[in-house]
Amino acid sequence: MSAAATSEDAVMRAVGRLEKARQQHTPCAPVRDILPAGDLAAAYSVQARVIANQRAAGARVVGHKIGLTNPKVQAQLGVDQPDFGVLLSDMRCPEDDPIDITRLLQPRIEAELAFVLSRDLDMPAVTEADVADATAYVTAALEIVDSRISGWDISIIDTIADNASSGLFVLGGRQVPLDAVDMSGAQMTMRSGDRVVSSGTTAECLGSPLTAVAWLANTTRDFGAALRAGDIVLSGALGPMVPVTPGSAFTATVTGAGTASASFTGSTNSAGITI
Repeated sequence: MSAAATSEDAVMRAVGRLEKARQQHTPCAPVRDILPAGDLAAAYSVQARVIANQRAAGARVVGHKIGLTNPKVQAQLGVDQPDFGVLLSDMRCPEDDPIDITRLLQPRIEAELAFVLSRDLDMPAVTEADVADATAYVTAALEIVDSRISGWDISIIDTIADNASSGLFVLGGRQVPLDAVDMSGAQMTMRSGDRVVSSGTTAECLGSPLTAVAWLANTTRDFGAALRAGDIVLSGALGPMVPVTPGSAFTATVTGAGTASASFTGSTNSAGITI
């Protein structure tokens, strides 16, 4: 059997494992034991096929997300580089509607700055200036990350294959021009009730969310999916992620960009898995 055939078989086996976990709502073993060691292209191939299956079931692509931009989140998960995932229409949640936690397996939440694009970013080498020119507006956002991998036992291969550990997301209601937010010094504070549960700055997102979005545009283009006008881009965590439990509620404030809020209903079992 050729190396290509072996890799293709591994990709399909990984897709099957992740799809079974999603459909049966039960976390699975990591897929790094299936895929070639260190093969990011194979992991992105798994991701693309999982997304294709969801699109075939009716979901629409509405943008992309950047994962693992914050060194604190990298430390939480034991990885050392960013990745990207795809945002689908059924991942977006209205800010004012409680989220049923049973939609998720092992949810955690993080605060971000979201970009909405007014033009394509498909040039050969996207710069921060290109991102700025292509941004219609930015807003505070919350990403509810999730993992189909049991116990969040993930490597970079696992999280890429699992659509960058995507779950759901919420956009804040305030749409502001890019220059309203300090891309290297804006403060983020996320509260649950009166308690501060996460904090950070825009500088913790690869030095600047503009840098992060430029990285995303160049990387997705290299994998055959350029960023397009109208896309929503979650630019990466501005502080550590926090576990989500039934009945919890969170509000994140990003200086200049406003707030984003989310609350959760539902229940979990004794193992902490949503049911």
